[in-house]
Amino acid sequence: MKLSARNVLAGKVVEVVLGTTTAHVRIDIGGGAIVTSSITNEAVADLDLKVGDAVSAIVKSSDVIVGK
Repeated sequence: MKLSARNVLAGKVVEVVLGTTTAHVRIDIGGGAIVTSSITNEAVADLDLKVGDAVSAIVKSSDVIVGK
């Protein structure tokens, strides 16, 4: 997958909290740092995200996009 974003942080999903329409996905990127992304519940389902998955937190401006 090619991206225009240059800030790609590899990590593992440590928590997925589903809300009414939006989920919070917490990603451990190492060194004690956790990145939290707010994405739709539909995106969580489409990516089949679960705790332990290897993912990338992709930072573009003020958004954190999750790629698997």
